[in-house]
Amino acid sequence: MKCPIDSRETEVLVAYSSGLLEPEKAPVLSAHLESCPACREFVHAQKAVWDALDGFQAPPVSADFNRRLYQQIDQPASWIARLMRSLQESGLRQLVPIAASAGVVLMAGLLLQHNVTAPQAQRQVAVDSIQAIQPEEVENALNEMEALSQLSRHVDAGNADSKM
Repeated sequence: MKCPIDSRETEVLVAYSSGLLEPEKAPVLSAHLESCPACREFVHAQKAVWDALDGFQAPPVSADFNRRLYQQIDQPASWIARLMRSLQESGLRQLVPIAASAGVVLMAGLLLQHNVTAPQAQRQVAVDSIQAIQPEEVENALNEMEALSQLSRHVDAGNADSKM
């Protein structure tokens, strides 16, 4: 027999637990349960659920239950419920998600357009800072970066020697 848990056919185990499994399949499944701890645990848990359901006692319904129920039914619905009901009756309910999606796309477009176009003054400051760099400053920065790179290689080589 294939394991019901491995083959994802747990409805057989549920039927066995509730006592609704066909009589010809029950002995085969009982033999399988003796050798399969996963199925045995599943059946044990299902039997615990059935026992709990059998022992459940529903609380009695109060004498004024019907009166309170009808009062809640007669209360006017909230404004959103009335709006959705009127949209549903007129067939416009499908337009609400479409309108919301269009609004989100419109807002995203406006935000992206706002971020892309920088004011002219900010652009001018960026251009001025690029033109203000002198060739000597660039050469000094490159020399300093090379010195740092050599120092880094020297420190890395020292760490490698100490690890050996």
